Amino acid sequence: MLERTEILAAIEAAFAVHPAVTLCGPRQCGKTTLARHLAGKEQGSTFFDLEKATDRQKLAEPEQTLEPLRGLVVIDEIQRQPGLFETLRVMLDRPGSPARFILTGSASPELIHGVSESLAGRSATVDLGGFTLRETGSKAWPVLWQRGGFPRSFLAPDEAGSFLWRDEFVRTFLERDIPQFGINVPAETLRRFWTMIAHYHGQVWNGAEFARALGTSEPTARRHLDILAGAYMVRVLPPWFENIKKRQLKSPKIYVRDSGLLHSLFGLRDRDALLGHPKLGASWEGFGVEQILGVLRTRDAYFWATQGGAELDLFVTLNGRRQGFEFKHADAPGTTKSMRVALEDLGLEHLWVIYPGAERYVLDKKITAVPLREIPLLIDELETGASHA
Repeated sequence: MLERTEILAAIEAAFAVHPAVTLCGPRQCGKTTLARHLAGKEQGSTFFDLEKATDRQKLAEPEQTLEPLRGLVVIDEIQRQPGLFETLRVMLDRPGSPARFILTGSASPELIHGVSESLAGRSATVDLGGFTLRETGSKAWPVLWQRGGFPRSFLAPDEAGSFLWRDEFVRTFLERDIPQFGINVPAETLRRFWTMIAHYHGQVWNGAEFARALGTSEPTARRHLDILAGAYMVRVLPPWFENIKKRQLKSPKIYVRDSGLLHSLFGLRDRDALLGHPKLGASWEGFGVEQILGVLRTRDAYFWATQGGAELDLFVTLNGRRQGFEFKHADAPGTTKSMRVALEDLGLEHLWVIYPGAERYVLDKKITAVPLREIPLLIDELETGASHA
């Protein structure tokens, strides 16, 4: 396994303020491994795996089981017993509580509801996704893009093994995990919907079109989208609105969050198949968006577009300064009219064009092309105010 030092630091920082940390993320992204690592470092820690019937039975009477515990207590996949949240709320309200809790869950609706209703102000939430460039090293970006960030996919011995793991992940997620969340949607319906999202990857959400294709209503189509977004399978990137005299798009963009799963839904087994696919540019854009947001660890991110055709792939504010990002899978990208419009209308301090090359170079006074492998370095520069074109 790769070291995930930033996540570990975020958990420790959260414990400095709260008696509990909720570690959220998709299935198989490494939550249990990380929790076991932390439990192993602390003497006298206790670990409950609610995937096991024996551990679920131990917590059938949660007050009796949890009350005597001291030190670090891990409850893995807590959405399996959502009634635990009310018990934890009472325990965490005790002054000088002798126990600290790590709760892990796969972002199910029950988990989100339990944390927001019962543990508000008592538990910090730390999001865990797949590997990022900061964790794999910058040279590994081609493999990370092709296979995605799920540990078992990225670390597979070969491309065939990685593809088989992802294909099985999609099947078990739809057939086993979704029903465990209490969601009664047929697996084949969600698979069709997920595949449709893959084909719309990087495009603006059109609920009416999805509803027609599925033979259902727009609210139902949106419900399906919310299910996959809530399980960290899909990113819904909201639009940014600016007070300008132009009509702006008001619907979000949608992406399959993990590039490896996107490629599996397309049936792309290796890099050659990816490079020849018509969705190559969209795949690159989604991968770049996830890498930047994974390093930034922020939910405050947007895209921007006007009815006239101007657009910006990603818009964030760092240290009070507006930064824009475009993603171009080209050997030597240049400037476009759309970039200049975004610079002016949004008042960007700088616009960064992320491409697969090896050198950073200036395109214009406020536009710079940056290799994707430099994303961690670029974000560090922007956060410290040290970046220069």
